[in-house]
Amino acid sequence: MPSSLDNVDHQILRLLQSDAKLNVNEIAQKLNLTKTPIYERIKRLERTGVIDKYVALVNRQKFTPSIIVFLTGSLKVSEFEQTQEFYDAVTKIDEVLECYLLGGDKDFMLKVIAKDLDSYHEFYSSMIASIPHVGEIRSSFVLKEVKYSTAIPNMNLE
Repeated sequence: MPSSLDNVDHQILRLLQSDAKLNVNEIAQKLNLTKTPIYERIKRLERTGVIDKYVALVNRQKFTPSIIVFLTGSLKVSEFEQTQEFYDAVTKIDEVLECYLLGGDKDFMLKVIAKDLDSYHEFYSSMIASIPHVGEIRSSFVLKEVKYSTAIPNMNLE
């Protein structure tokens, strides 16, 4: 990874995070630069892993109505391998959109999508209950999505 990113790198990242379909010519125009250095910078950002991948963000509201649920819970583990079993199981469940290891009074947080409450209950009973080493779990249902962003704000990446 590069030791530091300059202002142009940050501008490129900001533009691509807002619209990953921008091509090199469009980015060069917006930054008042030529396309060759922009192309080379993007390739370097990709090669060094600063740009991990390009994805399409799908608007879930355009599909069947759905709910988002955050689950926080604890693990009943005595060895690291048992924690890894939990991670392995969670990564195989399509309804789990995100999983975080936490510090504090809870061990993990899952972001889950379900069609409705009945579907969530079925999912919880069949999938979550079968994950190895899961202890107590609490569910919180999203009532309104106030802010949703995947863009990382300007930071010094080192």
